Amino acid sequence: MTSLQRLGKKLALTLDRPRQRRCDFLFLTKAYKNRPGHYQQIFFRTQEAMKGHPTRGRTQLFGDYRLEVLIDRAERYPWRFAGAETRRETLPAGEYALHQGDQIQAVVERKTFSNLLDDLGQIQILHQQLAELATYPHPALVIEAPYGHFLEPERVAPWPAAHVARALAEIQAMHPSLPVVFAGNRKQANEWAHGLFRAVAARLADAAPAGVAEAQARYTPAQATGGTQLAVRREVLQERPERFTMAMLRTRFPDRSAQQLRAVLHRLRDEGRLRREGQGRGAEWVCLEGDGDGGAS
Repeated sequence: MTSLQRLGKKLALTLDRPRQRRCDFLFLTKAYKNRPGHYQQIFFRTQEAMKGHPTRGRTQLFGDYRLEVLIDRAERYPWRFAGAETRRETLPAGEYALHQGDQIQAVVERKTFSNLLDDLGQIQILHQQLAELATYPHPALVIEAPYGHFLEPERVAPWPAAHVARALAEIQAMHPSLPVVFAGNRKQANEWAHGLFRAVAARLADAAPAGVAEAQARYTPAQATGGTQLAVRREVLQERPERFTMAMLRTRFPDRSAQQLRAVLHRLRDEGRLRREGQGRGAEWVCLEGDGDGGAS
């Protein structure tokens, strides 16, 4: 298994095999018809079954919930959040935050076109600010301008447009867990942030069913092989000799477990890229001809 995530009332799994990798368990709680109380239904769905059941416009997170939005005191002309309770505070990061359960559950850093251009003159400070922002749950950097404006020389002067493009790419590369949203204009940026807060509130209100919570508690990121797969695949298909052993591969990847390495090797074998010869510790893996591209499936 390469991934296990809770998606609303579903437990979504990605399996470590070449075909039909995705499936999920759907947990539903229903009321008894003839007596008080509730019971739980669990449905297993394969990838083909999911394709056969279109959503028909429904989303995973829906419903209207109470929003308490904190607005930084420094905002002179703040965004509006219709139907939400708003309160002015000095925020440690960002300009807007969703406050729920006595803590911040989402935070948005707002930048205008000119704000972001000015920040490029002190990009080290900008990176520090964004690094702090990324430590919060559901963070986002929302820009009140389209991305294309940053590529127009006359708009970004005196900065060269190529430099601005590199700086924007650097922001996402150095803060991979921080979404960077080019919302187009002020109104659209406001609406995007409001939508984020509504969705986060809906997710928090929809508690995980007992079965989902139990499975998540037993699963740790260390079990996932997604990041390992690409590195090991490239090593095996591009760098390893035609014949190699598990011991040789473990020397190359000392921080990966034998279970993770075997999962990748078995998948390559299933794809017809490797063949195993022998048994036990003396077994050798043989790369088959014509499969040296090292790409991810």
